[in-house]
Amino acid sequence: MKRTGYLSWDEYFMGIAMLSAQRSKDAESQVGACVVNSHHKILSVGYNGMPTGCPDDNMPWEKEGAPLETKHLYLCHACLNAILNSAAGLFGCTIYTTLFPCNECAKAIIQSGIHTVIYRDENPDADAVAAARRMFDMAGVKYRAYHRAGETVALEL
Repeated sequence: MKRTGYLSWDEYFMGIAMLSAQRSKDAESQVGACVVNSHHKILSVGYNGMPTGCPDDNMPWEKEGAPLETKHLYLCHACLNAILNSAAGLFGCTIYTTLFPCNECAKAIIQSGIHTVIYRDENPDADAVAAARRMFDMAGVKYRAYHRAGETVALEL
């Protein structure tokens, strides 16, 4: 007999994105992403963090202040990290992300050939989201909100 109550593909891949977000050292926001192909194979994951080779302890993590003393000019977003971490071509893939992509990540998503974005939470940066949606619409990238099933999955690590 086939088991019931198992995770859907959306639940599974969003769960991977949410778990990846837990690697972020950003005290304000933890964002994760997971890229999958049409055969439901994970090609890459990413989370928001500092670039490789830039020690976290030497980088600014503040949200407010002089631009060079805040995280904004340095931090790699989760979607960008997932794209850069992939060793495979991403044309036709889907990206699951815990936060709707900003305009910068939207450019990378479009350029990589990803055709679908599934996001969990709305991004609070209205201008970045408006620009991202405009570019996605022009480029034919589909996007939709993830619909939570209300399930809770606990991992004991």
